[in-house]
Amino acid sequence: MHSIPSPSEIISAGKVAIRVKRAGVLQVLDFVVARGMSPEGEYPYLVLDKFIDLSELLRVSEEYGFPVFGKNGRVFPPGKSAKDFVCLLKKQ
Repeated sequence: MHSIPSPSEIISAGKVAIRVKRAGVLQVLDFVVARGMSPEGEYPYLVLDKFIDLSELLRVSEEYGFPVFGKNGRVFPPGKSAKDFVCLLKKQ
């Protein structure tokens, strides 16, 4: 079992390799840290430039604690919105 890096480690590295199931096959894909703008300020999110099931995007979002954007959708961890992630960039 692998350990999940902290949000500050992910932001510092600018990307994170995550094991996902895509088209029925387990793959390790690089999710890149991008920055979005909300009324409360800039917030980080993970982006993948490939199509992936929304259920898998949601799993990654919950597991890593970041919003995740893919080619076919955007998801946030349950009960959270962009304003909940603004503090992550202010700590940098």
